[in-house]
Amino acid sequence: MSKGPISQFIEKHYLHFNSAALVDAAKGYEEHLLDNGKMMITLAGAMSTAELGKSLAEMIRQDKVQIISCTGANLEEDIMNLVAHHSYKRVPNYRDLSPQEEWDLLENHYNRVTDTCIPEEEAFRRLQSHLFDIWNNADSKGERYFPHEFMYQMINSGVLEQYYEIDPKDSWMVAAAEKNLPIVVPGWEDSTMGNIFSSYCIKGEFKATTMKSGIEYMMWLADWYPKNCAGKGIGFFQIGGGIAGDFPICVVPMLYQDMEMHDIPFWSYFCQISDSTTSYGSYSGAVPNEKITWGKLDITTPKFIVESDATIVAPLIFAYVLGW
Repeated sequence: MSKGPISQFIEKHYLHFNSAALVDAAKGYEEHLLDNGKMMITLAGAMSTAELGKSLAEMIRQDKVQIISCTGANLEEDIMNLVAHHSYKRVPNYRDLSPQEEWDLLENHYNRVTDTCIPEEEAFRRLQSHLFDIWNNADSKGERYFPHEFMYQMINSGVLEQYYEIDPKDSWMVAAAEKNLPIVVPGWEDSTMGNIFSSYCIKGEFKATTMKSGIEYMMWLADWYPKNCAGKGIGFFQIGGGIAGDFPICVVPMLYQDMEMHDIPFWSYFCQISDSTTSYGSYSGAVPNEKITWGKLDITTPKFIVESDATIVAPLIFAYVLGW
């Protein structure tokens, strides 16, 4: 496949240091797929609010990713951007805000993520009203689903289409719902919708068991991994660090050490985009070789780390893989 102008540009100009690591990681990703490997992408931070969906959605549509692990925030914030984009507020001078100015944003029902403020009524409450109906329906029937499955039900029902404020082709959750893409969402409880669901449980309106748990996500992943690791195996493309990455990568040592499945293969490609420094026991800042000692990566696993801003790096790597 001939490469487009973005790929040609980075091949010509990204020749050293982190830029060269970006190109190496992109080529490694492409080679992994060409060898019939599969890829997991993990989303930490606020990549959905950074509108990564503009490139990630196309990666999903073109089968360049087979499974996603994300925080609850990334799961919901892509949909929030879909239905409330025009009400978002950008604050380019966010570094200069005083405590009073931050308080004023709160009083005006804006929640700030770096330079972007999410509107409470148009985003959070709009999703809450429709999710309540879906949660209530499952709870009353004694049915149980994972957090992302409830989101898929909401998207596929069409109830949100009346609010769409961006092209749905730029929503990675819409693309994922259309394909029923496997997703794991560890620690979903700390997201806004997770907090809201918890509040309904505290008030006795829902049963906590209506929402499947993180343990059940790990059990599901432990079943999915062996069924999909034939041939070249499964690669691991980690954006940021934290639970979105550490949770799913642990399935391999768990299967090997605790389930005694000694023929289980390691992750067969690894790339991390992170600006975390390597220090003091940090998972986000750990170099890939540390994962060898934990039984996650093999000595021969291709390993890449791009120490830069993921909002810059990830779209460029995706563009290369897509041939843009």
